[in-house]
Amino acid sequence: MLARARRARIETERMTLRLPAHGDFRSWTALRQTSADFLKPWEPTWASDHLTRKSFTNRVYWAQRAVNQGSAMPLFMIRRDGGVLVGAITLDNIRRGPAQSGTLGYWIGAPHARQGYMREAILAIVHHAFTTLDLSRIEAACLPENAASRGVLEKAGFKYEGVAQSYLQINGRWRNHVLYANLRGDRRGRTDAG
Repeated sequence: MLARARRARIETERMTLRLPAHGDFRSWTALRQTSADFLKPWEPTWASDHLTRKSFTNRVYWAQRAVNQGSAMPLFMIRRDGGVLVGAITLDNIRRGPAQSGTLGYWIGAPHARQGYMREAILAIVHHAFTTLDLSRIEAACLPENAASRGVLEKAGFKYEGVAQSYLQINGRWRNHVLYANLRGDRRGRTDAG
């Protein structure tokens, strides 16, 4: 189990992607609070206890269990310069057998947006998924109007595949999402969204 937890650490040019730890509570809460207006339009409705220590503790335990079970890699994005939390990225719903796939989710704090951190994190976790976890397909979805998310996915090699109707509840409403995928050894060429 500890071996899997140790492998749940990825180094990028500017960041360490690692499991959340109990000591991250204050920086996580501060970044989520500061970024609330920036994040809420794109996320499921926050529970009333979203920013509490108890909720964060549950998040830390879930992350450890998920990695140990091989079902997800929920990683905090820590800038090495100053050890600052800039956001989080999760490879979730890892499916083995004939699927060999996973689903990517992510968020970045408002002060760190549009500085290339998310693209760097996506490239690193996709590389890890293909080379270390031996996955074949990484999927991601975002709201059609989320130009920043669509752009970062496309810059990281994801290709548009279509629209999923009422895919997720975002900010209290069932919303359509555009679907993207990155395939190991992709030979599809560009598939731009219309």
